[in-house]
Amino acid sequence: MRGVAVAERVGLSWRLRVASVRDRFAESLFLHPALIMLAGIALAVGATILDDTLGHDTDVPLTLSMSSNAATWLLSTVAGAMITTVGVVFSLTVVSLQLASDQFSPRVMRSFIRDRLSQQVIGLLVATFFYCVLVLPNVSGEATDPAPQISLTLAVVLTLVTVAGIIVHLDHLAHGLQVGNVARLIAEEGDKVVNALDEVPTGMREVDPRHYRDVPADAALIPAPGSGWVSQVDLRQVFDVVPSGTVVRMETRVGAYIHAGEPLFSVWPAPPQRSRRDLAGAIEVSPMRTMLQDVDFAIRQLVDIGLRALSPAINDPTTAIEIILRLGSLMRTVLATPLPPPALQDGDGRVLVQPWNLSREEYIAHAFDQLRQTSGDQTEVVAALLRVLRMLTTHVQEQDHPELVPALDRQMRMLLEAVADQPGLHPEDLARLQSLVSDDTDPADHSRHLS
Repeated sequence: MRGVAVAERVGLSWRLRVASVRDRFAESLFLHPALIMLAGIALAVGATILDDTLGHDTDVPLTLSMSSNAATWLLSTVAGAMITTVGVVFSLTVVSLQLASDQFSPRVMRSFIRDRLSQQVIGLLVATFFYCVLVLPNVSGEATDPAPQISLTLAVVLTLVTVAGIIVHLDHLAHGLQVGNVARLIAEEGDKVVNALDEVPTGMREVDPRHYRDVPADAALIPAPGSGWVSQVDLRQVFDVVPSGTVVRMETRVGAYIHAGEPLFSVWPAPPQRSRRDLAGAIEVSPMRTMLQDVDFAIRQLVDIGLRALSPAINDPTTAIEIILRLGSLMRTVLATPLPPPALQDGDGRVLVQPWNLSREEYIAHAFDQLRQTSGDQTEVVAALLRVLRMLTTHVQEQDHPELVPALDRQMRMLLEAVADQPGLHPEDLARLQSLVSDDTDPADHSRHLS
């Protein structure tokens, strides 16, 4: 029966759940520091037990010796300094997030939240604080008594490592706010996602999607259990949970926003209720967009930075040029890597059809349309766009994808037409830009750097 809803809350497949947990762990400013904090607590307990077992007056090699009075003062000072510095580091992190949001794009904030070094430094600060507080009760109250040597030595080592980590973190934070590093991280993450796009489960073969273009009237619809972004799909579960000979047509795509109740899948013949629940669990709908399987989100972030740089409020064409160059590097991978087949079939006759997946031509449009429309009055930005488009044209020809040349040529043609309509553009500037689409012109503009 068409339009049957999944009433109860569905559970994600274990593969999607593992990937989602790993991604959330990477983007959490709490979980990774909490694990380091727990390690600090465990170290304090272990060091205290070891000191009590050996005795505080035992001379342990390579450890520090001092009185309990001095040890109490040292541990108290370190604990107070650590908890104060935690607030400073948190403030620096929040400021960097605000700067990234204002200067680049709100979507770029995820790159700063995912920064592992920042998470580790926060964790070290909190772990050192907990360690000192937990070791303090094991220090004797008598001023002349010896202090626990192992616990005290580890406290000093932790303090030195943490201070060094703070310095490294400040240096890393200063470099991380540079637009080149931001764009590089986004492009590298996008490359990893692209390289995983063609990973097809074993035992599958590509079939002609045109045979499954029409959905029967009695097909079952599997609705979305909630609203959000489609972040990932478990292809293996789609094939595993439906009977043999079933056709499953995906009515959305990774990276799309879907509303609760809209169809995720059309399935025929109609599967049993349990299969419908499991099918709904083969797609994760997240409250925020992620890059787990969504390379278009990497393109979106880079384009957003470029558009922000070209806005009248910022007016930074040099940043826009750097973003265009990074975008060209990412697009080289996107246009040369095989995309997921639009239709797959397994040995038992099950078929999965994905008609709404983005094509390479659509990736080209997403990468360059808005930048092309915004950069008409910035001749150097236009020149960078033309050079990147020419480079990609040569690249797709070398990679045996000549069918993509018209889409790239269309971008260059529309860009030049828009520039020609700009008032006040000098004819020589226009002629120089027009020459950039010629094979006789160096696409990298090396000649400018020879003098």
